[in-house]
Amino acid sequence: MAEQHREAQGDADSEGEAYEVVDLTEYAHSHQWWSRVFGSNSGPIAEKYSVATQIMMGGVTGWCAGYLFQRVGKIAATAVGGGFLLLQIANHSGYVQVDWKKVEKDVNKAKRHLNKKANKAVPEINTFIEGATEFVKRNIVLSSGFAGGFLLGVAS
Repeated sequence: MAEQHREAQGDADSEGEAYEVVDLTEYAHSHQWWSRVFGSNSGPIAEKYSVATQIMMGGVTGWCAGYLFQRVGKIAATAVGGGFLLLQIANHSGYVQVDWKKVEKDVNKAKRHLNKKANKAVPEINTFIEGATEFVKRNIVLSSGFAGGFLLGVAS
């Protein structure tokens, strides 16, 4: 049997045929599912931690961010709404006289100023968006855990 194997191998070598040994672990490492979806340079964190660890880290940080976002949002809305309400009450009672035409003029001036600044900032915003997109592509498992945790944090 071994003699037949050597003869077959000798025949294959003489005909110029070469066989390549494929290591499946190396192939699986270099052809991961997110590489097919998001490109070959994705997943640097995925090589360091397990998927469960990444989802847990992303979920916990996302929940904390969502919870803080919810709390800060409520405080900011209360402060702005309460301040506006107090200003209206003071105006109605005669403690404060608001020149609404001047307020409208200043708001329009601020709008024009913001529009000028926004047009100049477009390249910077595009660079930031491209960087954020690349980060999400490279860390898709961590990012999806963060997104889920953020939604849970906002809901709690």
